[in-house]
Amino acid sequence: MKLNYLSLILLFILSCSKNKTTKNDISLSNAFYDKAFEFLDHKNKDSAFYYFNLSKDSFSTDQDTIGIAKCLINMAVIQESEGDDYGSQETSVEALKYLNKKRKNNYYLAATYNNLGIVSGKLKMFENSINFFNDAIKYTDDEENSLIYENNLANEYRRKQNYSDAIKIYKVILRSNLNIGNYARTLTNLAFTQWLQNPNYNPLPEFQNALKIRMKEKDQWGLNSSYAHIADYYTPNNQDSALVYAKKMFHVAKEIKSPDDQIEALQKLIVLENSQNSKEYFQIYQKLNDSLQTARNKAKNQFALIRYETEKNKADFLKAQAESAQRQNHIIKQYILIGIIALILLILIISFTKRQKKLQQEKLLEVKNTELKYSKKVHDRVANRIYQLMSFLENKAYFDRDALLFGLENVYEISRDISYDNKDINENQSFSEQLHLMLASYSSESIKTILNGNNERLWEGVSFRHKTEVYLIVQELMTNMRKHSQASVVSIIFLRADHHISISYTDNGIGIAHLSPKKGLQNVENRIKSINGTVTFDTENNSLLKINITFPV
Repeated sequence: MKLNYLSLILLFILSCSKNKTTKNDISLSNAFYDKAFEFLDHKNKDSAFYYFNLSKDSFSTDQDTIGIAKCLINMAVIQESEGDDYGSQETSVEALKYLNKKRKNNYYLAATYNNLGIVSGKLKMFENSINFFNDAIKYTDDEENSLIYENNLANEYRRKQNYSDAIKIYKVILRSNLNIGNYARTLTNLAFTQWLQNPNYNPLPEFQNALKIRMKEKDQWGLNSSYAHIADYYTPNNQDSALVYAKKMFHVAKEIKSPDDQIEALQKLIVLENSQNSKEYFQIYQKLNDSLQTARNKAKNQFALIRYETEKNKADFLKAQAESAQRQNHIIKQYILIGIIALILLILIISFTKRQKKLQQEKLLEVKNTELKYSKKVHDRVANRIYQLMSFLENKAYFDRDALLFGLENVYEISRDISYDNKDINENQSFSEQLHLMLASYSSESIKTILNGNNERLWEGVSFRHKTEVYLIVQELMTNMRKHSQASVVSIIFLRADHHISISYTDNGIGIAHLSPKKGLQNVENRIKSINGTVTFDTENNSLLKINITFPV
């Protein structure tokens, strides 16, 4: 069963986001923003996403950071609802950079962290999900929202099979001032979790109580949840009763048009029904599942296409403006061209006179290059290792003296034998594990690291030299982030396709425009070029650093 907070929280965030639009929150609403909600009200999510994206650009022109963040939050929620989990994660992280951690931004911070929690849970990153839900609870000022986020947190503990913590939270929620619908939801969740923790526990009284409330309130989504819980309870020992409630769940899931819940109900029916009916249900399940996967894959591509088309239209508009200005200033440009030609001639003359001096300095430059080479080795292999060790110690309340001495001895061996070109990684050990351990050493309570796609299969066929360069590049980025970026969330995604490996790095720090020590990024460019790769820095957003690295296998 799809966790019952998803449909509720989607409507909650979107509607409240619109209702909270005041002159105190954002400068002025714009036509694109209002148009997006018109499409959203008619459940036309792709068009809503398109106009939220246009509205974001309009708010950006007005330098309205709250408006930009509101658009991004709504876009992220739409992506999550349509199954584009990675896209929703990236959009949510982008929203965070526009939200300073001030009281006036608490509502939007909480909504963004809640969406990150939902997406992380769907991607099986339970620890990250729990941390994000805790952040949502921390920043919310609204009691009703807080209860929703606490319910989401309890659900995540349950999915992680940490039943004790989940039960504690459900019990706290039950003691709160709940409306009848939230009371029924929490009651059935608590009983279901207690039964999962102790199979001898009888949850039926709570299940039936919640079911009566939901039938009286005509809460179709709640009935779907109750029927699923009761069917699961009866399945081991009373399959006839389980079959009855599985059929009720399937009927309600079709009424609320929830394909995920229909699929779960069909999975129950396939197991519980006789062979003939089971075959029919399996055919329905197969068709529905294929249709759902096709729709979600289409949605993922569609959202990316919408953003591409929006940016392309924007670029075409700017190009048209530039062409118009070019025609209007044609005469001025002719004079500028003459001046440039004269300047070039002057530069050529000056360059010619300096040529002899340049030849004399070549030997000195060669010496300096040699010094730079060894300085680069010291930076990459000694300085970064020391900083990595400092980060490791900084995140430990207690540390092992022997482990510290071992780490310092390793740094000493590297510095002593640097002229022999020692290796930074062990060729006989798993590269993905070494890379994961290095990245994990940079995480702390104030810095969350989101890592996707790093596995041993990704690195099959990649030479040891290429692995070494990738290790040093990623280490350089993390060290640069830790020292200078002031980021709180870092996302690194690895992907292999068409005989190429790409690495997408994103953090919500101060961005490259305000980053004064750029030497580390220059090292990244030099290293990736040495393995015939490319690196691009996204400088469009001043406060969000995005780096895309690609190299051939």
